[in-house]
Amino acid sequence: MSAFLLRCFILVPALLAGACGPASPKLPRLAADSVVLAFGDSLTYGTGAAEQESYPAQLEQLIGRRVVRSGVPGEVSAQALERLPAALDEHAPRLLLLCIGGNDFLRRLGNPQAESNVRAMVKLAKSRGVDVMLIGTPQPGFSVTPPEFYAAIAREFRLPYEEGVIGEVLRDSSLKSDQIHPNARGYRVIAERLATGLRKSGAI
Repeated sequence: MSAFLLRCFILVPALLAGACGPASPKLPRLAADSVVLAFGDSLTYGTGAAEQESYPAQLEQLIGRRVVRSGVPGEVSAQALERLPAALDEHAPRLLLLCIGGNDFLRRLGNPQAESNVRAMVKLAKSRGVDVMLIGTPQPGFSVTPPEFYAAIAREFRLPYEEGVIGEVLRDSSLKSDQIHPNARGYRVIAERLATGLRKSGAI
C-alpha cells in the first residue's frame, strides 16, 4: 500500500504539470541600464500620435528601461531585415521587440515572404545574444488577427509572444487615428500589454 501511495505522490504532480501545458517562455531580467530596441514599421514609429505618445515612449515610462524607437513607416519585412544589423550595432540592445509584417500584408506580398523575413530577424538577433519578444501584426480583414506563422515562430524559438493587442486596438474605433494606426490611447494600451508580458516573462 505504501508503494502505491508513493507512486501516486510522484505521478499526480507530473500529470498536473502536463495538463497545464508548457511553461510560458522566460527572459533574463533586464538590468537597469539595459537597452530595449523596439523595431518595426509605422506601428513602432507611432504614426497617428506624437512621438512621446508612441508605444516605445510610453513603454519606457512603464518599465523603467531605455526603449529605443526604431520604426520606419511603410517599411516591409525585407527592408526591415536589411536595416536590422545596423540597428543592433548602433544600439546594442539586450532585448528586441519585433513588430513587422503589416505592410507586406497591405501590399499583398505574400505571407511566406513575411514569415521568412521575420524568422531571419529572430535568428539574427539571437545569434548576437539579443533576446526577442515577438508582436503579432494582424492581416487586413474582418477578424483583424495575425497570421499563424507568428505563433509558429514564437514556439520554434521559445519567444514571449504578444498576439492580440494590435488587433484589439484596431477593432476599437476609439483607439484609432485611422483604419490602420492607433491613436495615443491605443499606443498606451499596446505599451501596457507589452509591459505586462515583460513582467510575466521575468524581464522586469
